[in-house]
Parts: sequence; structure tokens; C-alpha cells
Amino acid sequence: MTGPFHFDDRYDEPDQLRDQLRRLLRHRAVIALGIVLGLLGGAALAQARAHTYTSTSEVLVRSTTDPFGTVAVAADNQVSMGTEQQIAASAAVAIRAAHTLGQPASHAGALQDRLRVTNPAKSQVLRFEFTANSPGRAARGANAFADAYLADRKGRNDAAVQRATQGVEQQIAAVTKQAKKQTDDGESTDSAAQSEITTLHKRVSDINSRDTTGGDIVRSGEAPTRPSGPGMSTLLVLGLASGLALGILLAWLRSALDSRVRSADEVRAALRAPVLGMLPTRARGDALLTVGRTSSDRTEAYRALAYRLRRTGLPSGAGRLLVVAPRRGAATGEVAVNLAAALAECGDEVLLVDADPGTPGLATRMPLVPDDARTPEEEALPEGSLVVDAGTAGRFVCRSGGSTGSQVQAGVSAAIHRVLPAADSGSGSGSVVVVTRPLLEHADALTAAQRVDGVLLVTDLDATRRDDLKRAHELIDCSGGNLLGAVLDCRARGRLRAALRRRPERRPAVEPAMPSVELPAQDDTLTVSRG
Repeated sequence: MTGPFHFDDRYDEPDQLRDQLRRLLRHRAVIALGIVLGLLGGAALAQARAHTYTSTSEVLVRSTTDPFGTVAVAADNQVSMGTEQQIAASAAVAIRAAHTLGQPASHAGALQDRLRVTNPAKSQVLRFEFTANSPGRAARGANAFADAYLADRKGRNDAAVQRATQGVEQQIAAVTKQAKKQTDDGESTDSAAQSEITTLHKRVSDINSRDTTGGDIVRSGEAPTRPSGPGMSTLLVLGLASGLALGILLAWLRSALDSRVRSADEVRAALRAPVLGMLPTRARGDALLTVGRTSSDRTEAYRALAYRLRRTGLPSGAGRLLVVAPRRGAATGEVAVNLAAALAECGDEVLLVDADPGTPGLATRMPLVPDDARTPEEEALPEGSLVVDAGTAGRFVCRSGGSTGSQVQAGVSAAIHRVLPAADSGSGSGSVVVVTRPLLEHADALTAAQRVDGVLLVTDLDATRRDDLKRAHELIDCSGGNLLGAVLDCRARGRLRAALRRRPERRPAVEPAMPSVELPAQDDTLTVSRG
């Protein structure tokens, strides 16, 4: 081979970001699925919150946590709003609220789940947000919790007053008892003791005169006019954004885990061989043989492939070629037939060998020359040889080497040895194109690879896996074959596009004859031996 052919890959971009975008956009169905799921989730959330209402009440907490201290303390240091917030959301307040709403204490836990207590920054206000399935219940719940919290705090303040009063009264009793004892002993009552008793009575009066109310309701809960939370439009927009992010993530995972080849660079890396051609999407209704009979982009791709093969440096033009695919499904027959026609158009005497018994014979799908229209040279061909009419491209010979029945494998191997010239015989003047069963499914291809000058691997873009290409390279290399390169068939990529866009079939048009290609002088003619 004179050198590797760097086939122009439309996905070969220096910008990695654009390459990543192309990889993601190959999975547009996954991205669309993510968007649909996001929209459905947003609609479901909006429907679930359509009957959810929230009412809010606010309570100003008074600074009476330690109202009886003798040392003056700043108001913001007398109340621990964090502690009060925890108390407001406690089970004790929930039980009081349940009693206010006329519900049993066992429902206090359910009421707690619907309550949210917050404290705005730098304030002594507690905000009660109660959620229910109707506006009236939401308002009653918010007011019930505010009243329950104030009642609980008043009860705590009253208990503190009672404890403080009891402590002062105990001091008064002790001082009075001591003064009485002095009087019984005949001693005069100290004025200091009387003054202390008077002071303690005044303190009791001050304690009892303090306001023990826990706070004031600065905002009463009102029945809301619309459901709480964002509206339908907002949730749909959020669902769209979330679905798009989910779709991109799924597409990225799909692209990262996908083992199929997507570009010519990936095929080159897996095979460690050049890509000799990329076949465009096949038009609907095209026949098997198009070179020399119709004009299309795919036909021109076959001609370009033939010229590249003639530049590989093999003896006698393109030499003996094996056209094979890693697995069944690739268009190996179509590639072999059109390649044979393109080589015949270049001036070669071409022999096409069909050694695939698993498919209908290629001869039944090609235009054959009738026996009475053959030239004398064609009439002298061995028995079983068929002449194919490739239109303006000329003619070439086709022989079927396959067999059926229980001896398929033996028949194929024998046909390959019988039809192909001996490996060490002299150089012929023509080209032999052999098509056989898939390389990774049968051993026929390995048998033929040892008898030909080069192997041409047909790969379905977006369908063939990288592991299959690596195994094919190893098998061909271990068998002693020469892997010339790969041909990429883009028909798998265009199936969906062709199904969505039904273009009218293009009427076949006979193309003008191509000028013959000047070849080196050759002496011998192509002969096929029998037996």
C-alpha cells in the first residue's frame, strides 16, 4: 500500500465542544424523552398542589422570659428566639391547637406535619404557616397554633410567677419568725427586720402585678384566595428545564456506554487500518447493481473506492480482493457487485466469486447477458460462469461458489480453492472479487483471506460495534491476511431520515460512458480453472 488514505470525516472537528454536542444530538430521542418526563412531572406537581392552601399568622414574643430579675437586661437578650421557635413547633403546642380545633390529641402529629414555624431575621416575631386542603381550614389552623403558643407561653409565665411568689413568701415567713422570736425573748424588734418584711411584701405585690401574657398576635391568619406555591406555568417551565437537564444527562450516559462506531476516526482506531470509502444513504428502489446503470452519490462512491484500491500497490491492478463484513446485515453483496463493475469500468477483466451459501445468489439479482449474446471469449469461459451486463461500465464474469445441504462448509472451502488462482502462481491480468459469509460467524472468510491479496471490510456506521472490528482485525492478522481497509455504509444512519422524508423515487438514467483508464501493459488474460 502506498500510504494510508485519510478519508474526510464530517465529524472530525478540532473543537471538542462541538464534537460532544454532536455525540449528544445523536440521541435526540433520549433528550426528547427527558423533556417529556420533566413536563409530565411539572404538570403532576401542579395538579397535586392545585388544592393546597397556606395561611400565615404572626406573633410578637414579649420579653418576659426573666421578668423578675433584679438586674436590667436588654430585651433582645431576654428572649431566645431559637428556643421559642422550637417550643412553638413542639408536641405540647400541637395538642393545645388540636383541642382548639376540636380534634383529639392523637391528631396532633398530623397537625405538626402541616405546620411551619419561622423567625424573620433580627426580629422577635414568630411566623406560623399552616397548610390544608381548603382556605378555611388553613386559616383556622394558623390561628389555632398562634393561640396555642400564646397560651402555652402564658402558662409558663404564670408558673414562673407562682414559683417566684412562693420564694418571696418563704423569705417573709422566715424574717417574721425571727422577729417574733426576738419579741418572745424580750428583745425589741429591729427596725431593719420590719423594713425587710415591708420590702418583701412590696416585691410580692410587684410580682403579682406583672403582665404574664406571652405576646401579641400582630397578624391573624386569613383564608387564602389561591393555592400556595408556584403556579402551573412556573412549574411547567421548571419541569421543562429539569427534563432538558435529565435528557442531556441520559444522552451523555448513552453516548458514553454506546459501543457502536459513529465516525471514520473510530473505525480507523479500532481496525488500525484506513477507511477507503464512505457510502451515502441508498435511495429507495435502487437495484443491486448501480455502477454503469444509474447515477447517484452512492455510485460515485463505488467508483472512488475502485480507484483507491487500484492505488494500493497490489499486483495486477486491484488483485484478488475479499469483501466481507464482521457480522450479517452489512451490504457486502452490493459492495462486491458494484466494486466489480467499477473495476471493469477501469479496464480490468473482473471475476466475481459468490461464496456465500446463506443468501440467495447474487446472479439472480443482476442483469445477465443471454447465452446467444456472448462474445467468443465469453463462450469459452468454464461451465457455470455467468456474464453480467453492467451497462456503460462493461461486463464482468460471475461464478457462484456456494452450496447447500449438509456439506455447506466443505463446499465453500472447495469453491474458494477451486476458483481462486493459486497463491504462488504468476500475476494475472484481471481482478477477482470474492464475497463470503460474515467473518465473525463462519470460518469461510479466514480461508479466503489466506488466498487473496487483500481484505476489504464492510462496516455499517452506527450499527457495528468496536469490539467486532477489533476481533476482525485480530483474526485477519492471525490468519496471515492483509487488511486493506474498511468501507463505511451510512444506510443505518439514513433509515429514520428516509422514513420521515418520503422523497419520490428518482428515475434511473443511463450515464455517459467513462473514458477508459490507461493500465500498465499486461500479457496474460484472466482464466478460471475447473477442479
